[in-house]
Amino acid sequence: MVRKGIVMKVYEGFHEEYQRRHSQIWPEMVNMIHEYGAKNYSIFLDKETNTLFGYLEIEDEEKWNKSSETEICQKWWAYMKDIMKTNADNSPVSVDLKEVFHMD
Repeated sequence: MVRKGIVMKVYEGFHEEYQRRHSQIWPEMVNMIHEYGAKNYSIFLDKETNTLFGYLEIEDEEKWNKSSETEICQKWWAYMKDIMKTNADNSPVSVDLKEVFHMD
């Protein structure tokens, strides 16, 4: 199991909409996330900087990276692009964080 941390940005004024969309996450998206080996997925918001911090646990980095090629992931990215900073392919602009400490 790999612990993964990422940061992304939500646009100012869209904090509530971001949360609303995730509270209504599509069942197909949840199934895909699990199918590609992820669990224990949380996203936190720093309202002052519009920074999102995501944490998830994945089985395998290579397997997880392939989830971005799925139709449902592409559809979700298109759905979210108007409220967060994205790349040309609609994927969220994100930075992987290096784990420097962990304690069970």
